[in-house]
Amino acid sequence: MTSKPLFRVLAPRAPAVADATVQIWFNDQPLAVPGGRSVAAALLAAGVQRFRATPVTGAARAPYCMMGACFECLVEIDGVPSRQSCLVTVQDGMRIHSQEGARDLPFEPSHVSEENAHGR
Repeated sequence: MTSKPLFRVLAPRAPAVADATVQIWFNDQPLAVPGGRSVAAALLAAGVQRFRATPVTGAARAPYCMMGACFECLVEIDGVPSRQSCLVTVQDGMRIHSQEGARDLPFEPSHVSEENAHGR
């Protein structure tokens, strides 16, 4: 009994079948990476080995689980920090930066009015 493979192979494929290459920027350096993959997979394919640094010791980190469970692949994508690069599909023109230490998400005003916030 045979079964269909669960995973897609990322090894080089024939040019007719390969996904188009997209241009991205990682830490202000241009990279040509395969499209149709996660940001993490594309960066790894381009040889990037350090995605972020830990907040306490500054130790280098890179993707581990590739499915959104471990948070080792956090990067800043197009100005938004703390993005899990394994869950975001790479797009042409993306600007990606390694994440150094702890980052807060951008502040967005809540939908609660000032009166409701103070119980008035």
